[in-house]
Amino acid sequence: MLGRRSARRRGMVMGAAIASSRAKKQNTAAAPEPTQPASTGDSIEQLKQLAELRDQGILTEEEFAAKKKQLLGL
Repeated sequence: MLGRRSARRRGMVMGAAIASSRAKKQNTAAAPEPTQPASTGDSIEQLKQLAELRDQGILTEEEFAAKKKQLLGL
């Protein structure tokens, strides 16, 4: 009896995990990432923050350039 119960519980947990994984995949596929910035002001603020991180040595020049292109939609 105990074996059936634990097997059933294991199946329920795995089923929930699979359903959750599928839901996440569908949500990410349904909402594509925007290519244009939401607003110019937001982009400028983000670029300033990224420049500060670059100046502090937290971001490399390549990382900064890549994120800058992404924010500007280039």
